[in-house]
Amino acid sequence: MATKLANPLISKANRHVTINPPKMCQPIGAMYATLGIDKAVPLVQGSQGCCTYVRYQFNRHFKEPVNIAVTSFHEDAAVFGGRRNLIEGIRNLVLRYSPTVIGVITTCSSETIGDDIEAFIKEAYKKLSEELSSEAANSVYIVPIHTPSYAGTHVKGYDTATISYVKYFAKKKEENGKAYIIPGMINPGDIEEIKHILDLMKIDYSVLFDISKTLNSPLMPPKPLYPEGGTPYSELEDSANGKVAVSLCPHAGGSAAKYLESEFGVKSILGPFPVGIANTDKFIENLSQVYGTEIPYELKVERGLLLDAMADTCQYTMMKKAAVFGDPDIVIGVTRFLCELGMDVKVVETATPSPTFTDEIKAIFDEYNIEGEILVDSDLYEFEYLAKEAGVDVVLGNSKGVEVTKSIKCPLVRIGFPVYDRVGYFRYGITGYKGSIWLLDLIVNTILDYSYPHDKLHQ
Repeated sequence: MATKLANPLISKANRHVTINPPKMCQPIGAMYATLGIDKAVPLVQGSQGCCTYVRYQFNRHFKEPVNIAVTSFHEDAAVFGGRRNLIEGIRNLVLRYSPTVIGVITTCSSETIGDDIEAFIKEAYKKLSEELSSEAANSVYIVPIHTPSYAGTHVKGYDTATISYVKYFAKKKEENGKAYIIPGMINPGDIEEIKHILDLMKIDYSVLFDISKTLNSPLMPPKPLYPEGGTPYSELEDSANGKVAVSLCPHAGGSAAKYLESEFGVKSILGPFPVGIANTDKFIENLSQVYGTEIPYELKVERGLLLDAMADTCQYTMMKKAAVFGDPDIVIGVTRFLCELGMDVKVVETATPSPTFTDEIKAIFDEYNIEGEILVDSDLYEFEYLAKEAGVDVVLGNSKGVEVTKSIKCPLVRIGFPVYDRVGYFRYGITGYKGSIWLLDLIVNTILDYSYPHDKLHQ
C-alpha cells in the first residue's frame, strides 16, 4: 500500500553525500574480466586493501579462491610513485606463477600520482629479458588497464578492461565465421545458459572473458595452479576475424564490441540482456539473421515452457508492485521481464552513470502503461524512500538490498553481483528461456513465502 512519508526525500543530486551506494569501484570490474582469461592474473597497482577487498567479495559470492596479485603500495610509493613496486611485482609473478597474461589494473592512488604504467611495463620487459631471456619475457602478455577508482563504477571498469584486452590482442587475419560473446558481469550459470542456446543453434562461437569454469571449478586432485577454463589469449587475437561480436550487457563490454566493428568490420550487436520472452527472442533472432539459420525446435519448446510457467503463476505476479536495482543492463532486462509477468514496476535504480538507461526504461514503461520512478547514478537511500512510499511487494537486487527490504518490510529476490548471504546463486542463470523459468520460480516462491499464509496456498 502506497504511503506518504513524513520526511521529504532529499535526492542524491541535491546531497553532498552518498548513502548506501549499490556499486563498487572500477578495478573490481577489471579484475572480473581478467579472471575470465585462461592463465591470467590481475596485478593491482595499488595498496593491499585494493586487492583484499576484491578477493573478499569474490570469495563471498563465488565461494572460490581467486588469483589476484597486488604491488603493495606503502607511503613511499604513494608519494614518489609505484615504478619499483610494479616492476618487482611483474618479475615475481612471472618467476613464481608463469602466467600467460598479466592485467595491470590501476587504482585511485596510482592514477592520482600519475604513474606511467606503459613505461613501467616496458622497463619490466627489459629487465625480464636480461634476467631470463627475450623469449621468456615475450611469452607473457602484460596489458595496462586504466581504472581510476574515484570515477565510474565496477561496470565501467569491466568495460574498460574488455576494450583494453581487445585492443592489445586483436589481429586481423582471415575471417573465421565465429560469434564472439562478451558476457558482462554475469554469473557462470548465465554464461552456461548462453552456451546452451548457441550449441542448439549450431553456431561456432567463443565466449570472451569466460568465468563459467574459472569461478565455478570442481574440487578434485591434483589442484592446478590455475583453474581450467577461461578464454585463451588466441581467441582474443582471433576476435578481429569474427562474423559478429555480441555484447550481452552493452554498458559492460559494449565498447569492445563497437571497437571490433569500427576497426575490423566485425558486426556488433549490443544487447538486450537476454532474460524473459522478448529479450531472449531478440537475442536468438539476431543470431539467426546473422547466420541464416532456423531457430531449433528445442528452443521453441523451452520458450513454450516459459510461457506455461508464466500462465501457471500469473495469479501471484499480476499487479504485484516491484522495485529493481543493480547494474544497468540487468535492471533493464529484468524490468521488461517483470512487466511481461504483469507486475507493476514502481522503482528502478542503477548507481552506474548511463546516457541511455532512462530512455530504455521509459520505453518499457510506455509499452506497458506503467508509471514508475527511474533513478540513475543514485543510491539505495533514495531507492528505499521511493520503494517504501510506493508500497512495493518485492524488491529484486543483490545482497546490498537486505537492510533496505527489512526497512520496507518486503522480501528480496537476489539477482546480480554480489550475493553473499545465500549460497549457490552463481551456479544458476537467469538468461535464456530456462534461466527465466528459474527466475520466475524464485520470484513467485519468494512472494508465496512472504505474502500468503500456508493454509491459503491450496486455494
